[in-house]
Amino acid sequence: MNSRFSFGWEHLRRAWGGILGADDLNRLPKVNRDLPSADAERVKHLMVECLSARGGEVSARQRAAVLGELYLTLSETGRRNFLATLVDNFSVDREVVKTTARKLLETADDQSFQKVAGRMREALISPQQQLLTQFNALPEGIKFLVDLRADVLSFRPSQPQLAVLDRELKYLLASWFDVGFLSVQRISWQSPAALLEKLMAYEAVHAINSWSDLHNRLESDRRCYAFFHPGMSDEPLIFIEVALVDGLASSVQELLDESAPETTAEEANTAIFYSISNTQKGLQGISFGPFLIKQVVTSLRQQLPNLKTFSTLSPIPGFRRWLVSYFEQTLGTAEQETALQALTEAAGLLKVAVEPESVFNAPQWWENPEVADLLKESLLSLCARYLHELREKDQAPVDPVARFHLGNGARIERLNWLGDTSAKGMLESCGLMVNYRYQLKEIEKNIESYAVSKEIASASRVRNLLRDEDDEQGQLNRLRRLLPIGRSNSSTDVEQS
Repeated sequence: MNSRFSFGWEHLRRAWGGILGADDLNRLPKVNRDLPSADAERVKHLMVECLSARGGEVSARQRAAVLGELYLTLSETGRRNFLATLVDNFSVDREVVKTTARKLLETADDQSFQKVAGRMREALISPQQQLLTQFNALPEGIKFLVDLRADVLSFRPSQPQLAVLDRELKYLLASWFDVGFLSVQRISWQSPAALLEKLMAYEAVHAINSWSDLHNRLESDRRCYAFFHPGMSDEPLIFIEVALVDGLASSVQELLDESAPETTAEEANTAIFYSISNTQKGLQGISFGPFLIKQVVTSLRQQLPNLKTFSTLSPIPGFRRWLVSYFEQTLGTAEQETALQALTEAAGLLKVAVEPESVFNAPQWWENPEVADLLKESLLSLCARYLHELREKDQAPVDPVARFHLGNGARIERLNWLGDTSAKGMLESCGLMVNYRYQLKEIEKNIESYAVSKEIASASRVRNLLRDEDDEQGQLNRLRRLLPIGRSNSSTDVEQS
């Protein structure tokens, strides 16, 4: 059984213990855990029972708990068949919607229109949505639905028909997880052990390798916050980890070095958000907007007035994959030719094939100073281009981390060469990291510009990396890099850039 639902089984049995009696448990159909078609038909009848109004609210909750508990007993194949049964038999009635739509078009006055429009709203509420809503009334019912959607997201690639159910679940969860319901709690070394264990388990950006590592992340020059929903009081939704330092951090290995001396929190001038981990896969695609960052920033400023700069040290998870694809495209631009030349020279030094994967798969290539120097300028330039690359479907940045921070009002502040030399960092981004800076006076303007026109806010030092041979400004920027004349010191001054 899925480990997440193994935990859920025991947890929900306790939570639902006051609802389910012995008679209710006896009503559980004896089905094969893979839920073959004959057993799926029996489950379908149980779903119909849940949707009936027979017996009042208490009986409805008991039937929903029986159905939910049955789901927890199924194998992965059984859960797939359960969800397919739900979608195939309890979607919106097309004929009712079409008939109501025709009546809506035929209405002659406003009163009739409003009356038929009400019927249309009712017709568009599918039986499966009504069934899902029943779980919300159960103890820990929201957690059950969040985990149910995590299953739906996992199964969707091989079961496209689940897209309808995914939309229903996303709509319901988005309405229940409004930011106004969330509460924030600071996590410290004195927090309950169960919560600390979840922080270790859920950390998705930089793995916590030991209790010593965790202790280091909760020292006096560190802050960690967790966000909770009242319907899931024992399950954090998001963890945010912050380092209090002097100036922009450029290397996560240095930031997390357990042997590094502590910075006095009261003397730090910069808060670095180095890890933001979403803990619930079932809430994927449900945005909490700028609420999270702004609430943490507000709290930090109240406690530590010396903090002037708020920035991230963020991964660039799609860069290497994009980079390999970029090299496979038709050559022609001067930027590609320059990058390819650097790659070819690096391949010769490393004695590997002249292919991006071969070079970047070479063990510890970044520890060879000659190879690193050859690749540095091209990789930084190409990474700047990647962070400004847009998806065709919505003209949003292709990089998911960029979409999150730009949508929250940050700007791309600086690229960091070899900022993450962990195995994961080299695999995903050739070791590069990026600082997204939250300038408090610019956040609202950046949010508006990004929301309206997907405008990407970036510092001049980043824009200067975007090399375009046909662009006059690009040529001027390259000349400035080559000649010290007129070069300012602003690129190394966080506050002046």
